[in-house]
Amino acid sequence: MIKIAPSILAADFANLERDISRVSSADYIHVDVMDGIFVPNITVGIPVVESIRKVTELPLDVHLMIDRPVRFVEHFCDAGADIVTVHVEADTEENIRKALELIRSHGKRAGVALRPKTSERAVLPILDKCDLVLVMTVEPGFGGQTFMPEMMSKLQLLQVWSRQWGLNQELEVDGGIDPVTCKTVIESGANVLVAGSSIYSAEDIPFRIRQLRGK
Repeated sequence: MIKIAPSILAADFANLERDISRVSSADYIHVDVMDGIFVPNITVGIPVVESIRKVTELPLDVHLMIDRPVRFVEHFCDAGADIVTVHVEADTEENIRKALELIRSHGKRAGVALRPKTSERAVLPILDKCDLVLVMTVEPGFGGQTFMPEMMSKLQLLQVWSRQWGLNQELEVDGGIDPVTCKTVIESGANVLVAGSSIYSAEDIPFRIRQLRGK
């Protein structure tokens, strides 16, 4: 099953509850958390996750683009996140492993993300700790960027390794997803697609979500 995770980065923050209700036919709500250090932008934090949790029953897919995420993962779990994803590049391997273990200890699903320049091999030492692997198909930090098709080989390898190890993880793709690129990422093994502007700019959002499922 292909799951769609609308990114609230593209929503109207003055009407966030309304815009979350507009994507109720999706599978996850994707929350991009940026700290201005790991990426050159600042977005939302724990209070916003707490507020969103009160207005939707959809799982919250929280993507931490922050430095040393081990310091905050428990707080995001307590705020209502269902999936917490950290970047493999954001700390030492030891601390990333610890962050994943903390997320799981809170009964949440743990994810690890790779920015475009990072080899897929960077996740091998911690792959068994991950419930989800996120392949960035744009440089993290800003919405509305152009999809990078060269990331598909990375996605395909991750799918092979996950199957070989019997891990059955979700493979998520984030960046430049639209009704055209969605077909490429689905064919390459992704089963969770993050989309922001292509969903929120659509005249018919439920129809756009169906399109992104490849239907």
